[in-house]
Amino acid sequence: MTMVDIPRALHRGEDELPFVDIGDGSTMQLLQVDIEAGLWVVRTRFNPGYQVQTHKHTGEVYAFTVSGCWKYKEYPEVNRAGSYLFEPAGSVHTLTVPEDNTEVTDVFFAIRGANLNLDENGNVVSVWDAQFVRDGYFMLCEAAGYGRPDVIGA
Repeated sequence: MTMVDIPRALHRGEDELPFVDIGDGSTMQLLQVDIEAGLWVVRTRFNPGYQVQTHKHTGEVYAFTVSGCWKYKEYPEVNRAGSYLFEPAGSVHTLTVPEDNTEVTDVFFAIRGANLNLDENGNVVSVWDAQFVRDGYFMLCEAAGYGRPDVIGA
């Protein structure tokens, strides 16, 4: 293998990929997506009092908290700035952000597979996967006047 054959590391600065409002009180920045591998890497910012719909993961999730705090309604642990969380495939939970948070909660998530969003009876009401997130991110970016950002893998 020569130096020409070695793949380059890919870099994106924070200002190269916009945060977009996804319409529910949170903003998202899509960093990387791989449709074939079912991978989507996002940075999400949640305001105090925010709650994600209860969902089940079909693949693993890796999360790192940059600021603020959040937890799963179903578990006692609180994720604070500097904490790391691993979720195995099959995990079901409801992400909540305390109303008394004094700052925005900022979290990186690397997600394999899909989020199966559930109603109060455990029925699947929507599915978020790599393709859905990519397409939705680009639609929101274009609607906000950002054009189509250079997301890794898109």
